[in-house]
Amino acid sequence: MTDARRIVGAYFGERDGELLVGGVPARAIADRFGTPLYIYSADVIDAKLLRLQQALPADVTIHYSVKANPSQVILRHLVSRGHGLEVASSGELYQALAAGCDPARILFAGPGKTDPELRYALESRLGEIHVESLDEITRLAALARALGARGRVAVRVNPGQDVEGGALRMGGKPSPFGIDEELLDAALERIAREDVLEFGGLHFYLGSQILDHEVLARQYRGCLDAAAALAQRTGRSIPAIDLGGGFGVPYFEREQELDVAALGRDLGGLIAAARGRPGLAETRFLIEPGRYVVGEAGVYVARVVTVKRSRGKTFIVVDGGMNHHLAASGNLGQVIRRNMPAALIGKLGRAADNRADIVGPLCTPLDTLARDLELPPPEPGDLVGLFQSGAYARSASPLGFLSHPAPPEVWVREGECHLARRRGRLEDAVLDQTEPARPD
Repeated sequence: MTDARRIVGAYFGERDGELLVGGVPARAIADRFGTPLYIYSADVIDAKLLRLQQALPADVTIHYSVKANPSQVILRHLVSRGHGLEVASSGELYQALAAGCDPARILFAGPGKTDPELRYALESRLGEIHVESLDEITRLAALARALGARGRVAVRVNPGQDVEGGALRMGGKPSPFGIDEELLDAALERIAREDVLEFGGLHFYLGSQILDHEVLARQYRGCLDAAAALAQRTGRSIPAIDLGGGFGVPYFEREQELDVAALGRDLGGLIAAARGRPGLAETRFLIEPGRYVVGEAGVYVARVVTVKRSRGKTFIVVDGGMNHHLAASGNLGQVIRRNMPAALIGKLGRAADNRADIVGPLCTPLDTLARDLELPPPEPGDLVGLFQSGAYARSASPLGFLSHPAPPEVWVREGECHLARRRGRLEDAVLDQTEPARPD
């Protein structure tokens, strides 16, 4: 069974060889809203959330990482389910507030927060601002004093030892992320000196796209050890520990799904042990998953424009490309370019006796969405679906490249389709509509 067929069976469904999203035929969605487009399934998001909630200890709260997919319809859905949000820019903060999230349930992280962004966070009275340098503490205090406001801050920690795991390592080495562990005492002292700041806890984020629960458990153990050591040295309790995200989803062949049930058992044991350590008895615990919640809920759908042969090789040319899905093209930091799960979603189950590259309409050889993929015979008008496209597809792609209109987003819930974001217009590509300057 191909990865695409496995995903269809696990999360979607098919009828007469055609992909169903929330019970709705994908072709009906594509015909109604046009291609290319992103389709998101509320059912899949709810299933992933339920799996996560059932696995994690009851005293761990979930704050969705907005960077994975900031679509308003997704944010509002998660907020309606009682979850908080984690943001990393003023734009994401605006999105979170627009989605109706209680500011007290918003966390603001990021290594380069500007003074206007910090001011916006203070004015919005966010639950926590995660500071990532000693300078940021000083700037935040000055802004809070000028506004007559108070800020609750958590210190993002860059651990003092090497850490394992993830497609992107984000700690345990010289890093723009977080305050080095050896400077934590100084950071807490600086916060304590500022009457406009309140120490809210510690934030850890050590890697992303982790599929091995044992790696995450080892990371968590190191985080709790660092927190306990800080509490013992300083005599301060740690109000909250944000263990970060990093929960992965399987994109490529032979990757295994993260065992969240085993992870939950591991984390439950670690938290129970931590409760007996000085300074951690009353600590709140948070995680901030993004990709795990929404990644498998999305399908990027493009229509075949033409099928051509060139010197013995078949190319399926579709109407969308790397400008909409940089990750699928292998240009989002991948060292080895591998195919994400893809299929002709109107011909599921047919014999895959052809090999072809799926390419987009852009004038660059980088615009290749799949290489040497086994498929049924392709024809113009067929629909290509790229699965695992709910996270870091639209949000991490160069939508302005070659000025193609941005694709719409469609939300499928309870068997009904809703336009979540309209298709871009040709005039949107005119970046500067002012009159051109006249030469002297």
